[in-house]
Amino acid sequence: MYQNLALLAAFLLTYSIFAGRFESRLLNGPLMFMLAGLILGPAFLGILQPRIDKDGLRILAELTLAIVLFSDAANANLKTLKAYEGLPLRLLLLGLPLTMLSGWLVGMWLFPQVPSLELAILATLLAPTDAALGKAVVSNPKVPASVREGLNVESGLNDGICVPVLLMFLALLIEEQTRSPLSMAGLLFIEELGIGAVTGVVLTLIAWRLQRYSGQHQWQTPVWSQLMLPGLAVLCFATAQAIGGSGFIAAFVGGLFASYLFTQQKHHLLKASEEFASLLSVVTWVVFGALVVPRAWSSLTVEVWLYALLSLTVIRVLPVLISLAGSRFDLETRLFIGWFGPRGLASIVFAVMILEYPLEASHTLVAVAVCTVFLSVLLHGLTANPWVARLARRDH
Repeated sequence: MYQNLALLAAFLLTYSIFAGRFESRLLNGPLMFMLAGLILGPAFLGILQPRIDKDGLRILAELTLAIVLFSDAANANLKTLKAYEGLPLRLLLLGLPLTMLSGWLVGMWLFPQVPSLELAILATLLAPTDAALGKAVVSNPKVPASVREGLNVESGLNDGICVPVLLMFLALLIEEQTRSPLSMAGLLFIEELGIGAVTGVVLTLIAWRLQRYSGQHQWQTPVWSQLMLPGLAVLCFATAQAIGGSGFIAAFVGGLFASYLFTQQKHHLLKASEEFASLLSVVTWVVFGALVVPRAWSSLTVEVWLYALLSLTVIRVLPVLISLAGSRFDLETRLFIGWFGPRGLASIVFAVMILEYPLEASHTLVAVAVCTVFLSVLLHGLTANPWVARLARRDH
């Protein structure tokens, strides 16, 4: 255990010191940590031996995503949804559903033996984009502000939007497997969604009122106030899960409500939450590279690789081009927006989630998810800085 911890800490320390040098080239954090896990892990050198079972991996991934969902939702500026010719709104209301639909249709073509409902689950778990993987784009001032804000808002909200869709398909799957009435699937979906949403709203409202009361009596300290929102994110997630709701919905709704309530203080209060999410993400990426990628390697068929490539290109880019039709953005900018829809943490967690359900093609679905995320981390990491530099030269 201590050897694993020492290796992880040493790599994290080294990368944090030289991050500017690495990321100015063709690299990014998730790519480096995933490759570190893969190379140092059991598949190659074997000096990193994470002793974590399926349940431990699920808890790690779910907790990380819950905090990321909360932070992204709380950081989202909903006023920008209609800005820049409605770019974020176009991507979320048109691009996202079309991405799910095209992913399902391509799945029907490549995997005719897989039930159509399971292909819909696959299309949904690969639809959300990852803001962390796109950081080289959304934080680079060389990228036009409209593109940066559009991609940032999209990636901050689309994973939360995909959660209820995924829950609906999983409820339908349970109904199909148990041959229970369709109304039971609807009730299960509404129950998870409703309990999660109410939990997020109630707990966030209570936390806000307590924070105001404490502030009026000057009982707060700068150090401890930083831990309030990370604690609230975990509380929303765990409480909803414990009482039969969706913890992800609770975290996402809680974050959106916190963005509304903590308007003036939210960026200050969210610093610790974002840092906590980043640390958990590092561990998740290392474990993903060390354990998940090698396990899925034997299931990576030609069809799996082809679907992964199409998921990063046609399945994502074509819906973006359709959703941006009639906007002022030129073709290269639209292609840029479509290409930089990297898949990451949400897809990993969703893939881990579906392992608990009786899917006929679970190995295929997980293999496709692993392959898509692996290629995304690699290809988006390698192309971000060169394409940004090209856009900067073109615009000047």
